[in-house]
Amino acid sequence: MANEINKRVPRVDTHLHCFAGANDPRFRYHDRAPYRPDTPATPQHLMECMDGAGVDFAVVVHPEPYQDDHRYLEHCLEVGGTRLKGTCLFFSDRPGSVAKLPDLVKRAPIVATRVHAYAPDRLPPFGKSELRDLWKTASDLGLAIQLHFEPRYARGFEPLIKEFSQTRVVIDHLGRPFQGVPEEHEVIVRWSRFHNTVIKLSSIPLQTKYPHRDIAPVIKRLVSEFGAERVIYGGGFSADATPESYRAAFDRAESFIAHLPETDRMAILGGNAAKLFGFE
Repeated sequence: MANEINKRVPRVDTHLHCFAGANDPRFRYHDRAPYRPDTPATPQHLMECMDGAGVDFAVVVHPEPYQDDHRYLEHCLEVGGTRLKGTCLFFSDRPGSVAKLPDLVKRAPIVATRVHAYAPDRLPPFGKSELRDLWKTASDLGLAIQLHFEPRYARGFEPLIKEFSQTRVVIDHLGRPFQGVPEEHEVIVRWSRFHNTVIKLSSIPLQTKYPHRDIAPVIKRLVSEFGAERVIYGGGFSADATPESYRAAFDRAESFIAHLPETDRMAILGGNAAKLFGFE
């Protein structure tokens, strides 16, 4: 496989979650878990889907049900070997949480730490030293900051994006354009002026589902504003994924960037992420 990858641009999925499921006593969900998937989505299943769909590398994004207990993420990365890396999750407003980050980075191939801001009861401490400390700790360790948020909370992150201008900031799920009013999402579009920002083409909404809006113009504009070199793709894996459905997810994503040259499309679907996260 290595020789084949060297001859072409690799395909990289930068956004997937793995779960041990509700019945694995080795990897219990955290007491604070906001949701608890019953069905396992294992790294073994992931590798089978990757092999069948022609996906070379992937980033496992540590999901909220485990909170800052990363034992299952470490298990997944061990199973995946050099083909998987991880995004971790620590909480700047919980005593002792961020202090665990350096040791995890020593043990496992971690490329980013994620921050959530999408519910009033689960917000980071905007404007306080604790959030800056998390950002600085991640920056000092060479990690990216991965942001998952509703557009109404975007302004709270902007001072840190500016201050830590050498720290890569990955914006999940196109900045959730349909979970706010256009003026709120416009703040995220304007983040394209910060050269450390990367937009993630992931969680692409279906027009057949609420709010029944066409995402194509939004994607086209974001790619235009950020430039194809600062767009990465993620998505398609789940507990019920098959190699065929996984490949189809990549194909659907490519349909939204069909107006771009092939070199740009291949960069978005893997080349950019391979460089950004150090996949070889």
